Amino acid sequence: MFAVRQDKIALMKILILFVALIFGTGFANSQRYAYIDSDYILQEMTEYSDAKAKLDKLAERWTREIEKRYDVLKLKKDNFAREEVLLPAEEKKRRAEEINTLETEAMQMQKTRFGVEGDYFQKRQELIKPIQDRIYEAMQTVASRKKYVMVFDKANQSNLVYADPKLDISILVLKELGVKVR
Repeated sequence: MFAVRQDKIALMKILILFVALIFGTGFANSQRYAYIDSDYILQEMTEYSDAKAKLDKLAERWTREIEKRYDVLKLKKDNFAREEVLLPAEEKKRRAEEINTLETEAMQMQKTRFGVEGDYFQKRQELIKPIQDRIYEAMQTVASRKKYVMVFDKANQSNLVYADPKLDISILVLKELGVKVR
């Protein structure tokens, strides 16, 4: 009698698992997915191209400024190395301190311009982030309208290995943004 009862319990567990799998699979299949290619979207937006060009110009200018400082520093170091044996102790100390100061200033400038919270990061936040936010909002609007439960981004080294081109909603996002597609 005890064995019969255990068999019924095992049979019920299998039946419940089977029903759960059927409903679970049906539910998963009814969910809608899509993807965007944010790189493609950004390339199609002239405001992004303009902002990126401004950012690139700033970065180039700042890089030149930093390189000039390092060039001056290298010249001072080379001159000091050549003349060091001929200089009095006090002059050696003064030049060594000057070189250390220039080196510190160059590294500080590099950090100020390109550090984690530097000018480049701040300018990028100012110029690029609003555009990315608009893309995100447009993508949310399209996803909500089309009832997508998930939207992936195939750009930026995503783990999306394959996606059916029919699921790409990048053009819909561009239309939502008011961007004419080339």
